[in-house]
Amino acid sequence: MLVNWSLRACGRHGHVTYAPVEKALRERLRAETALGEAWRCLRCGDFTLGAPHGSGPAEDAPIVLRGKALRDATILRLLAVFRWGKGLLVLAAAFGIWRFRAHQDAISMAFDEDLPLLQPLADKLGWNLEESGVVHTLRAVLSAETSTLTWIVLGLLVFGALLMVEGVGLWLLQRWGEYFAVVATSLFVPIEIYEIVEKVTWLRVVILLINLTAVLYILLSKRLFGLRGGRAAHEAERHETGLLEVETAALERSLSPHHPATATARQK
Repeated sequence: MLVNWSLRACGRHGHVTYAPVEKALRERLRAETALGEAWRCLRCGDFTLGAPHGSGPAEDAPIVLRGKALRDATILRLLAVFRWGKGLLVLAAAFGIWRFRAHQDAISMAFDEDLPLLQPLADKLGWNLEESGVVHTLRAVLSAETSTLTWIVLGLLVFGALLMVEGVGLWLLQRWGEYFAVVATSLFVPIEIYEIVEKVTWLRVVILLINLTAVLYILLSKRLFGLRGGRAAHEAERHETGLLEVETAALERSLSPHHPATATARQK
């Protein structure tokens, strides 16, 4: 089932109407009904009762996302939410390590004292605690120098901040945010591939696929780095799909001397 993104947006945010001062174009967007005047919504194209929300020259009409552009905006904002979620997890990890750094000695002592208590359970499960990768990792963290932990915290803070900024740019549909997302995500792809080579897990594979898909989607749909005509082609596409632009083009075609209706009127 095809999703009508324009109708969904109008259902959530309401219709957007505009009355151009150009008479011919104004007549194409206005209708008189038994309940009063109605104007076509610039987003979904349906007529809605009531006075227009704005008026003026057609060139000053608000650019309203509709159709494919609206779908792209929805996808980018979903990516922004994903980035914010990941950023919050990274920042939470930084906070946890910072708190651990302040109590490292006490935690390390408690770990050494409590680990032998797990030995009976480990023996029953056939789990060799001394050879356990989890135990080795915990001991490496607990024995890390304070300066090392400080650098880890700073690195996580920077990474988390980058993710939050990236999310803001994507949510606001800013061009710089799209470039930022592509560059930042691409920089971490080699690291994610290395992690998968080290150990394959479904979570790592899914995250890599999401990031690769996001990079390719933003690159191609937003025509970044000159792809598919670059920024000029992207802006032209946005304007060409606007309702006022569509109606203006239709009006110009109807007034063309080669249009069938115009030719018939001249013959009469």
